[in-house]
Amino acid sequence: MQFGLDVAQQRMPWSEVADRARFADQLGFDGIWGFDHFQPMYGEGPGECFEGNATLAAWSGITERVRLGLLVTGMTYRHPSVFAAQAITIDHASGGRLELAYGAAWHDKEHHQLGIRFPPLGERVDAFEEAVQIVRGLLTTNGFSFDGRHFQLDDATLLPRPVQQPYPPIWIGASGERRMMPIAARFADVWHCFGPPDYLRGKSQKLTEMAESAGRDPAEIRRAASLSLEDDLDDIARTVDAWSAIGFDYLVCGWPADGRPTVERFAQRFLENAS
Repeated sequence: MQFGLDVAQQRMPWSEVADRARFADQLGFDGIWGFDHFQPMYGEGPGECFEGNATLAAWSGITERVRLGLLVTGMTYRHPSVFAAQAITIDHASGGRLELAYGAAWHDKEHHQLGIRFPPLGERVDAFEEAVQIVRGLLTTNGFSFDGRHFQLDDATLLPRPVQQPYPPIWIGASGERRMMPIAARFADVWHCFGPPDYLRGKSQKLTEMAESAGRDPAEIRRAASLSLEDDLDDIARTVDAWSAIGFDYLVCGWPADGRPTVERFAQRFLENAS
């Protein structure tokens, strides 16, 4: 099992955002994760919140081995061509440590407050389906063209190619079985979803069926979920075993309320390279 640590760069000064990244790297986590929002998601009133992709670029220069990602990058915030260029830059800056996580976005309040267009769900998912293909195309193809309803590209080339070939692993955050999960079944290297093991067991099986219908080997798609560090370590161990038993091999750990001591106790028990 691999473990990431969710740093969630909100309501803290940059020095703490950076220190948490170094802390996770030194403890031996497989990944560190932020989020793609411009305002705090939790708590009352305004507060600090650092932009996601710029945060990943900064983390790339202050960490050595840990992989870097956002859960998940919102399609509505950037044109997919811009996002592809950012992903290439971060992948090079980090020496090939980017996890390229992508989703259709959902936080309508933030969009409305900041003046970012928030299309209806069906339109948003349609645009996301196009955007995933565009990002992958730009990361792999010279002279890439795309003629979609929402996006059009004409003979487009982005260089250099990513460090990771053919491209950084594409994570798709998806729970909707009618539209989003079929997109993940077609294009994702990693599928991430929220919920307990008993709930996601059935969804994982449906993803398998969707991948087979799309002509993919379901084993090509890793399964990822989330893990609370607030529980007793023995309870956490049982939860990790339950995830492993249903084929999930990556868990993103939420930052606990009492902070570093809990993270350190978890690392000492569950991370092979914990210092």
